[in-house]
Amino acid sequence: MSHYIAEPCIDVKDKACVEACPVDCIHSAENERQFYINPEECIDCGACVEVCPVQAIFPEEDLPEKWKSFVQINTEFFKRQA
Repeated sequence: MSHYIAEPCIDVKDKACVEACPVDCIHSAENERQFYINPEECIDCGACVEVCPVQAIFPEEDLPEKWKSFVQINTEFFKRQA
């Protein structure tokens, strides 16, 4: 199971989650408006959740219904990077 970054991260991009991630699975690109968690690399440790200042990171099963589309958005980001 992976964690996903949702809408509250858009235009914030605080790097606390990147620094807290023990497996370096949180990425972005200069032209992107948020960070993304690579679902293939996430170890589901939750270290990023606690440090996120906008509470944008959720385990997939706890992702609010209104932000379920961010599972696909996060996944697509890494497909584009490949």
